[in-house]
Amino acid sequence: MAGKKVLIVYAHQEPNSFNGSLKTVAVEELSKQGCSVTVSDLYAMQFEPRATRNDIVGCLHNSEEFHYAVEMMEAYKRGCLSNDLTEEQKKVQEADLLIFQFPLYWFSMPAIMKGWMDRVLVQGFAHDFPNCYDSGLLKNKLAMFSFTTGGSEEMYTKESVNGDIRYILWPMQHGIMHFCGVKVLEPHICFAPEYVSEEKRKEMLFAWAQRLKTLWKEEPIRCSHEWYFK
Repeated sequence: MAGKKVLIVYAHQEPNSFNGSLKTVAVEELSKQGCSVTVSDLYAMQFEPRATRNDIVGCLHNSEEFHYAVEMMEAYKRGCLSNDLTEEQKKVQEADLLIFQFPLYWFSMPAIMKGWMDRVLVQGFAHDFPNCYDSGLLKNKLAMFSFTTGGSEEMYTKESVNGDIRYILWPMQHGIMHFCGVKVLEPHICFAPEYVSEEKRKEMLFAWAQRLKTLWKEEPIRCSHEWYFK
């Protein structure tokens, strides 16, 4: 939709990977719609995933005992976060839609993306109890998790050894995005692209492009316990 701003937070080491292709399709399709698209390519940026004292510029709030969450909240209030974090927060603040593109690692996102969540979505910026969940500080934004798996779709059902794919989404969609007030769209999942034919991979990319054409008409999921575990 013309005028909308999109931030794609992308985590894959190889530009020519299937995840790279999904990211490229999103950039191209959303740009065609007149959206302004920004990509945070975490590996290319060499984004620092570790939450450390280096995230704070200047003096600590409590120099006697380092408490990361408290120090980050106070540093945010003072405008004393490191430059890489203020740059990412600016991208988030300006975006109408956040797309997280990544391969599933151990039922979760890659460490570099989890580090982005830990360091960027600080208290005072993304949430500030009791302003969380439906009243979270990012409540006017949409988010979508687009990811690939190593296992087939049949391996992520309630009856399978892995369990329903929605179980895996609970900490990411509910525990992070919804906690910050972000409304979550249905995830886009490409199951086992490494183990299917080239024709099937092309079909996956086409389906992604087609979904993006009507993305702005989609309604967010109902972020409830029932959506994940019913």
